[in-house]
This record gives sequence, structure tokens and C-alpha cells, in this order.
Amino acid sequence: MSRTRWRLGLGATAFLVAAGLVPAPAHAEDVTDYAITVDPAARGAKIDDTMYGVFFEDINRAADGGLYAELVQNRSFEYSTADNSSYTPLTSWTVSGAGQVVNDDGRLGERNRNYLLLGAGSSVTNAGYNTGIHVDEGKKYDFSVWARAEAGTALAVSLQDADGALATARQVAVTKSGWAQYKATFTATGTSSDGRLTVASSAAAALDMVSLFPRDTYRGEPNGLRKDLAEKIAALHPGFVRFPGGCLVNTGSMEDYSTASGWQRKRSYQWKDTIGPVEQRATNANFWGYNQSYGLGYYEYFRLSEDIGAMPLPVVPALVTGCGQNKAVVDEALLKRHIQDTLDLIEFANGPASSTWGKVRAKMGHAKPFHLTHIEVGNEENLPNEFFARFKEFRAAIQAKYPDIQVISNSGPDDSGTTFDTAWQLNKDAKVDMVDEHYYNSPQWFLQNNDRYDSYDRSGPKVFLGEYASQGNTFMNALTEAAFMTGLERNADVVKLASYAPLFANEDYVQWRPDLIWFNNHASWNSANYEVQKLFMTNVGDRVVPSTATGTPSLLAPITGAVGLSTWATTAAYDDVRVTGADGSTLLTDDFSGDASQWTHTGGGSWSVQDGQYVQTDVNAENTMVSAGDPSWHDYDLTAKATKKAGKEGFLVAFGVKDTGNYYWWNIGGWNNTQSAVEQAVDGGKSTLISKAGSVETGRTYDIDVKVRGRQVTLYLDGQEWGSFTDDKPAEPFRQVVTHDKKTGDLIVKVVNAQNAAARTAIDLGGAKVASRARVTTLAAGPDAVNSETSTAVAPVKSTFDGVAGKFSYTFPANSVTFLRIRQR
Repeated sequence: MSRTRWRLGLGATAFLVAAGLVPAPAHAEDVTDYAITVDPAARGAKIDDTMYGVFFEDINRAADGGLYAELVQNRSFEYSTADNSSYTPLTSWTVSGAGQVVNDDGRLGERNRNYLLLGAGSSVTNAGYNTGIHVDEGKKYDFSVWARAEAGTALAVSLQDADGALATARQVAVTKSGWAQYKATFTATGTSSDGRLTVASSAAAALDMVSLFPRDTYRGEPNGLRKDLAEKIAALHPGFVRFPGGCLVNTGSMEDYSTASGWQRKRSYQWKDTIGPVEQRATNANFWGYNQSYGLGYYEYFRLSEDIGAMPLPVVPALVTGCGQNKAVVDEALLKRHIQDTLDLIEFANGPASSTWGKVRAKMGHAKPFHLTHIEVGNEENLPNEFFARFKEFRAAIQAKYPDIQVISNSGPDDSGTTFDTAWQLNKDAKVDMVDEHYYNSPQWFLQNNDRYDSYDRSGPKVFLGEYASQGNTFMNALTEAAFMTGLERNADVVKLASYAPLFANEDYVQWRPDLIWFNNHASWNSANYEVQKLFMTNVGDRVVPSTATGTPSLLAPITGAVGLSTWATTAAYDDVRVTGADGSTLLTDDFSGDASQWTHTGGGSWSVQDGQYVQTDVNAENTMVSAGDPSWHDYDLTAKATKKAGKEGFLVAFGVKDTGNYYWWNIGGWNNTQSAVEQAVDGGKSTLISKAGSVETGRTYDIDVKVRGRQVTLYLDGQEWGSFTDDKPAEPFRQVVTHDKKTGDLIVKVVNAQNAAARTAIDLGGAKVASRARVTTLAAGPDAVNSETSTAVAPVKSTFDGVAGKFSYTFPANSVTFLRIRQR
């Protein structure tokens, strides 16, 4: 995932119209006419069974406090300020009496370094996640603890909430002076989401790995998965599971967790840390700001993939960090160790039970191989040359020992730009099998780029679209993603794998929006985006049937809007701002010799006039926008002088400013002062229109000139043309694709209508002989509809349609995704 996070606001449809890229909004009763022509005799691209999958990354508490069914938070007392500045080893615990966490030679194991010393007559209580530990009346819960007591002790273990006991308390006798595991089982006598687990000791005792699991995990497996969340994954019928990241893979130290590294607590996700008995697994800081216990590790990911019939697709570090860190590790011995670890991973997955790592897998309970076929090296590296040099070493070693394993590369964190172009060229030159692309863009971008893969080289590397989303969880977001997915299927000969991201979000621990599945400690619900993904993933078909459709007449208005100045983690000064109409008229001029009354401060930061310049002085503030002028302005020149004073980046000059979430800006010296780009914001979600490598010098004054003509923009830096673009690609709201399902004989006509008008459509099946009845699945709702725990505004509706013929008419509802399954005779 790239550094910027977005939450799409309401009113997306309104702005797409205002931008002049889709037709004006229609009244509910309005209808637009279309035609779809199908050519059943032509042979389209074959669609692989694995085309659509899921990407699991431990973000938004997706693992601990989420899919991993453990109910106790910080069960091994390993929380640290390395994870989060607010953490202590007793986070989520309350001690009554005497108790302290220690790190000494009396510990349970070298990789489980902390434990709790509890005094005689004392107790410790855990608060779980969210509002507490959730239990359901009549369900069983399995408690376990590792403990030792020199003179022995009796542990009283209880479950309760503010209203009283939630189960009959259990007595656990600790009989050994050395570490041993002790167990008990509760049957809940009530239902609560505010439960607490208390362990009291009659004598002094040492405790570690205090655990409470629901007996009813997914498929009843011990150390298992939360049932409702795993079932939601399974219901998608994914073709693959990509894991474990994401930014977890390519950030932090590449060292191991050992004395040699000083027990490094901020490491990349390394698979050997996550296998074996849970009490022997390492702990680690999570990139997203919390602790990860690794109770959910590689073995569990492989088991999940197998259980749901999906292809496992692990991602390993390439020793080049990304996600804003952007450093290449130069350590040949460490590189060789990671390459060997990757070879060992393949043996762990596929080796016989007699092999070194196959034996470890078998000891964990799975003698048979997991049938690994694909592995990805690296994730979103923003240093393409450094990454690719290391990637080639990984690939050479893997292919030498395991020639049947497909090794996947990537193209960086964005859909275009210098890093993207460089990475793709390196991948093509090296004849890489598959390249992973990631992008999080506005709904408008997804409507505009349905044809993205139409022009990709059919003889070059295949595409793995490993992460994508349209920056929001409204139905309009889901509609635009659905429109884009019709283009993915049409190009299934190039796009071999695709997965939405992120997969999960715990509503009380959110670092990233949007997300596919939302949950808390007692409930889970599907986003509108999930419903779209499920509809596509469960109705794929085997082959594309070529088809064409008429488009929507577009109304391309000129780029209009006021102007703006901003900074990002930087202090900067602006001067001599002038806006001149194409006819030479002066629209705005400000040399800041007086005040800044022409400017409206809509962002963060602190602005003031200093020595005849307009200065933003907060070096930590992000998006400090000030704007001036008339939102109806068009066809103008914007000139200004800008000087970086201090900070991480450069400066931002905005044009076409309609409001705080809708504008264009020239980001000069962005991305930690490594590149410049023009970005378009639509309801807060940004898309990159043009980008180049480059940086800004501190203390140097730059002359900036932006010329807006119609929908064409030309940009000059210090009198030299920096670049230009024309933003005239229509955001087509009506998209379709047709596939054939060999198993059922069905033609599947998939239509997306992302506008406020129904689409009356003449469908010509090209002479195909078909049954008169179609099975119909429809998703339809208002564009701003959002699913929640208490409201399901977006859900599939199944029906039948009896008017199918070689040529027939069907009216697709406004703001809808409709699949017609038509049986061929």
C-alpha cells in the first residue's frame, strides 16, 4: 500500500458530473438507451480458476483481535513501546495486588522474553479487544496458561462482566516448579461483549501465554480462526490467498529475532518467526502501529488456503524497504540468508515429511504438502533498480532448485509514473513471469480506465493486480470497481490474478479505509464492495465471449476552479501569485505586501504574511491548503514563486479547486522529495495524472507557471516546460462483459450501470440459441449507500427474467450491477 490513505466522502456522483466527465444526473424515471452485441462464435480470453482472490494483511487489527480467534489481548505480556508509544507490557491487563512483568532467565523461552510474576493472593484481569471479551451463552471456551510456582498454587480462573459471572469459575492446580501448560474449559452461562478474564493465584506464581479460545473456531481447528470472519472469506470462493503483506513484508529491519540483533522488535515479516508452537514464536512490532503475536502465522495461512480451496501465494522480503522507508539493505550475507529462507519456505510448503522443513510442517500436524506454485518477492518497492538487482538473485536461486515455482515481481506503489515505468521495463527485459501492480484511486479513475489492459503486450509479463480499491465503501465506490472489473475479465489473457485490498477492518482499530469486511468483537458485516467482489468471484465463467456496447454521450466541460497553495510536512514561502485569463485579463494578483485577505485557509498548518511572503510554518502539517479565486474560473495562467524553507518535501500548487476534496495540484518534490506529480482529487481520493522523478532544493526560489486551456494543462518550472496532460477521458458509467460457463452452459451477461438513470438496453446474442428464462442477480442501491452492523443497504437480489431471446431488451436499474445467467440450448 502506498503512504496515502483516503476515505471517499459522500456525493461522488455529483462531482463526476461537475467535472464534465459523465452525463448530467438524471431523474429517477429517466432512461438512457444502450445496445450490447455479443459474438458467441468468436473466441475470447480463457479465464483461470484462480483469477480472483483475497489479500490478507494484518492491518486494522485483521489478525490479533480479528481473524485469529484468541480472545485475550497481549497474552504473553510482550507489548512494548516499540509497537506503540502508548504500550506497556501490561497493556490490556489490570493487576490487583502484587504483580510485575519481568524479562530474565526465568522466562518461558528465548523468543518469549517477558512473563508475569504474580504475588500471593493477587490477580490479573484481561480486557480483550474492543469493549471486552465476547462470549455466547451455551458455547464452550478453552482456557490455557503456562505457569510455574515454586511451592505450587491454585489458580482461580473466572469470566465475568459488570453484571456478574459469565461462566462457572474454574480452579487450576499448578503443581510444578518448572514451566508447564495448564488448561480448563468454560461453558458460558450468558452472552456479553464486555467480558473480562481474571486469573487469581493463592501463592506466588509466574504466568505466561494466558489464553482463551472459543471452541467453535472455523472448522473446529485448535489455535484456529474466528468462524464468522473465515466463513466470509470462504463465501467468496477465492482462487488464491496472498499473504502476509503488504507493508509488513518490506518495512523494518531485515535482521532476525535473536541475541545477535539485540532482539530487534521492528522487523520485516519473516516466515520462520511465525511457525512452531505458539509459545515459541517471536513477537514483532506491526508496521501499522500495534503488536503482532504471530499466533496467526505461515502454517495457519497455508491451512486457511487449503481449507477454502485457494492457491497460497506468500510474499517474502526483497531487502529493499518501501511504504515510505525506501532504503536498500546492503549486506551480502543477510541477502543470502533471506534467499535461503525463501528456499526453506518452499520446502516447508512442498517438501516431503522426511525433509528438514517438511518435517517441521508434519510435526505441526500436516504431513502432506501444501502444493505451493507461486511466490512473490518484494512489495511496492519505490527503488526499482535496487529492488530488481535483488529480485534477480532470489529468482535465480528459486528457479535453480524449484523450476516449477512461478516467481512474481512488482511495479512499485502506483499505477503510473517513473518508478512504475522503470520497474515494468526491468521486468520485461528480464522476461519475468508476472508483475504485481497496486493502486488506490478515485471512483472517477476506475470509470475512466476500464480499458487499461486493452493495450498491454500480450507476449510480455502477465499482471497480478494484487491491491486495488476506489477509496471508499459507498455503493458508488463498489459500482466503479465493478465497472473496472469488467475490463479485468475482458483482458483475462493478461490479468491473471486480482485481489481487492485491504480485506478486514476492526471498527475500533482502523488505520486504512476502505476495507472489504468490517467487524467488532461480536459481529461482522459485508461492505458494498464485498458484495460486488462476491458477485464476480462466484460467477466468473471459463472464457470471455467477445461483446461490444454503445457508450454514454459525455459532456466535456473545461477544467474549472479557483487556485490554491499548500505544503506537506514542509515549511514554504509563496510570493507574486498571479492568475491571468486567456484573454489577458487579471483575475488575481497578490504580492503579499499587505495582508492575505484574498485567501481562505481550508487545510491544516499555520499561515501568515512574513516579509512580503505568504509562509506556512508548521513543518509537520500535511495538506495545509489555502485557496483564492472563483470556482467558475477556467482557461487561465497561474504563476507564483515558491521557496522551500525546511521539511521533508517541497510545495503544492493547486488549480481547478472546487472545494477541499476536489481539485488538481502540482506536487513538486513530493514522496519524501523524490518525485513530482500532478494529482487529481475527487471527493478526497487522489489519482496521479503525470509524474517525474525530481527533488526541491531548500532555500531556492522556483518560478511556477500553470496554463489551463479547456481540459489541457501545461506546466512550466523555472521557464522550462515540465510536462503537460489532457484530462479528457470520459468516466463511462455503462460497462459490460460476457463470459461462458462451461460447467453449466450459461452465458453470463454482466452489466454495470453507475449512473442515476436506468439503462434500457437492446441485447443481441449473435444468433446463440438460448432458453427464454434467465436467472438474474442484481445489486442496486443509492450511490451513497453504506452497509453497517445494523443496516444492509446493499445486498444481492435474485430473480428471473422470462423475456430472453436471440435479441431482447432489458432495462438495467440506475446505480446497479446486474448478472444475467442465460442457458444456451
